Amino acid sequence: MKLPGQDAMARQAGENLVTRRVKLPRRVVDRPLRQVGKRLLMALGVLVLTTFIVWIDRAGYHDNADGSLDLLDAAYYATVTLSTTGYGDIVPYGDSARLTNILLITPLRVLFLIILVGTTLEVLTERTREEWRLNRWKANLRDHTVVVGFGTKGRSAIQTLCATGLKKEQVVVVDPSAKVIEAANAEGFVGVIGDATRSDVLLRAELPKARQVVIATQRDDTAVLVTLTARQLNRGAKIVAAVREEENAPLLRQSGADGVITSASAAGRLLGLSVLSPSAGTVMEDLIQQGSGLDIVERPVRKSEVGRGVRETEDLTVSVLRGHRLLAYDDVRASPLQLTDRLITIVRAGGASSAGAAE
Repeated sequence: MKLPGQDAMARQAGENLVTRRVKLPRRVVDRPLRQVGKRLLMALGVLVLTTFIVWIDRAGYHDNADGSLDLLDAAYYATVTLSTTGYGDIVPYGDSARLTNILLITPLRVLFLIILVGTTLEVLTERTREEWRLNRWKANLRDHTVVVGFGTKGRSAIQTLCATGLKKEQVVVVDPSAKVIEAANAEGFVGVIGDATRSDVLLRAELPKARQVVIATQRDDTAVLVTLTARQLNRGAKIVAAVREEENAPLLRQSGADGVITSASAAGRLLGLSVLSPSAGTVMEDLIQQGSGLDIVERPVRKSEVGRGVRETEDLTVSVLRGHRLLAYDDVRASPLQLTDRLITIVRAGGASSAGAAE
């Protein structure tokens, strides 16, 4: 096992040492200038409405200057009343005017002030709102998927999972880079900023309640440490990890990974297959890309298939999972099929069998 130093993830963690936290996807909001423009238009609307109300009931108002009230006086009264408490040069003396001030002008004044200080109020309530969203998210999160690393491998893993029916709300991305987490948030995923080798970071991702964990770090030594930490926090979750060097795969399995993918070797084998047969390489690439063309899926045996041979199933079956044993389609022990078996089949993407496999 090569340990040349800290993983690139850990090196980037220094810039985010004080920002190790959960970041929920932000809701789409207008640009700042557009928000200001909307508030100004709303304030102008309130001003015009107040002016109209005063003008309609102008007979109930008294102007200390000339006694009468014209449209300009109504606009002036509305302006100083909404923005201040008024100067006393124009006053309502009629019963209807005073009642109008109580029932309409005063609420409009409050609304006008709320609009003007809306940005300040929004800033003051942002933390409370985020804490409420975070608490609700924690309370509702169950059987989710934790993805460590949001690089090429992590993104591809998430795309495959989402193509099989996993909701974005059920995915939590862990990465030490704030920019990477912002990118994950932009795609609708919850993100946790921090070094996934630390248990407190994985606890923020609610890993003890997760159903499955995908470890897609850039270095093999980090993948081992994350696997050990994740398995310690959750004994029952399915953990799948990617490594660059095939010699490190056994160590990942010993650390608690249920499945280990050797990225470099897998890419090399696909390259070699494509050289020998470009068409075969295209088919293999289609099989591992969920949601288009042909999909390779795992599904339970249907009641109608119990007792039949592997070749008699409704889909093209390539393997049978019986307990912890994976039997090839031509293995004599694979037939007849049992109710507790699971089938690895090739189906048309989007078909009924594919939909039923994403249980």
